[in-house]
This record gives sequence, structure tokens and C-alpha cells, in this order.
Amino acid sequence: MTTSADRVQPNETTVPLLPCPAPEETLAFWRALGFEVTYQQLKPYVYLAFAWSGFQLHYGPAPKDLDPAKEFSGACLVMVDAVAPYHAAFAEAMRRAYGKVLIKGLPRMTRYRAGASRFSVVDPSGNTITFIRRDEPEEVEYGGSKKLEGLARVLDNARILREFKTDDRAAYRALDSGMRRRAEDAPVVEQAMALAGLIELAIALEKAEQISEWGARLRALTLTAAEREQAQAYVADPSVLAPWLPDAT
Repeated sequence: MTTSADRVQPNETTVPLLPCPAPEETLAFWRALGFEVTYQQLKPYVYLAFAWSGFQLHYGPAPKDLDPAKEFSGACLVMVDAVAPYHAAFAEAMRRAYGKVLIKGLPRMTRYRAGASRFSVVDPSGNTITFIRRDEPEEVEYGGSKKLEGLARVLDNARILREFKTDDRAAYRALDSGMRRRAEDAPVVEQAMALAGLIELAIALEKAEQISEWGARLRALTLTAAEREQAQAYVADPSVLAPWLPDAT
């Protein structure tokens, strides 16, 4: 008689095995984010296993001389119902452990814009863990519409550079140039969004001397409640705007 043990059952579980050239740093990072270490071995070869919520990450030996700061390591997709709670949980854990959300270097986490369907965490070993909403549209809106003009087009380009190409410096340059060349005739809400982006990027790039300039210009704008919300939605962390964003009128 054939039993269930004799047949392939559609109840498999797959677990990614990621290369780990920086085991000590990887252990410290995931622990800081609240992950449980379910297995830890450093010799004779590396094997680490982590668990958080309902998924696992496993790490094994890395190719010799792999430099995670310069080379692609590995990747993993985590399919979820909604990505915002995950980003919020990791951001809170990073603030507790590191005093800020890590957005550059290794490790880091990409920014999350309200309504986005994915974000990524890059661990100290250079692996990219991407959280994706299960019902993400087949056609993801990456921007680049040819219908946009003026500062609106600058804002769109800066968002692409910041969110999809993770190039903060290029995004900052685009917004800086846009505000100096195109702001005069732009709607006030677009000016506010550009200034909000410049403040966030100036903080990330440690351009302290520029923050007060952009902040003063943002404070001088008169915004409605809806315009205020649009400016806040353009940045990943609206709290960075608190010293300068004027009260809604």
C-alpha cells in the first residue's frame, strides 16, 4: 500500500544559504534587529542561522577574498502581506541599537516611501534581503515619465536616484540644481518636497552646513495640510523635518 511518505508532498520549505565573509558583524547586526540566533558555528567553517517572525536566514562559507563592500554577495526575497510594518520594526531596532537608521555603507536599509511595495536590508556580509509585498503590481512604477516638466521632473529623477539606484549624492545634486534653477515658477508643494528631500539627503551625506539653509527655506513656505503631508511623504523619515516644517494653515 502506498503511503504519504512514499509521495512528494507540496509542503516543502526553502531556506536561503547566504555567503558570510563577516560572521561576527553579521551576528551582531541581526541580533540588534531582534533576530534569534538558532544556530552558530564559526569553526571549522561558518554556519549561522537566524529566525524572525515566520522566516529564516542561513549563512555559510563565503568565497575566498570576497569583499562585501565592493562585490555582490547574495540575495534573498521575503514575500509579505505589507512591507511598511517590517520597515518600521527594523528602523526602530536600528535607532535603539545604533542611534539612527542605517542608510549607507554596510549594513544599511533602503528608505521606505509611503505606498512603496518593497525595500531592502543589506547585511554586513553584503547580502541583500528584499521585502516585497505579495500583491505588488506587475508593472512597478519606477518613474521617468516624459510628461513631467520643471521641478516635478527633478523630483521624479531624484526619487529614482535615491530609491532605485541608491545614489544619495546624485539625488542631492539633482535636487540642489533643481531648486536653484527651477524653483521660482514651481508650485509651492513641489518646492516643499524638494527642500524636504534636500534636508534628508544632507543629513545622510553629513552636509551639516547645508541643512540650515534648506530648513530655513522650508520654514518660510506657507503650506496647507495636504501640501504638508505631500512634503512629509517624499522623505523616508518625516521626523527629520520637524524643526523646519511649518504648521499647516
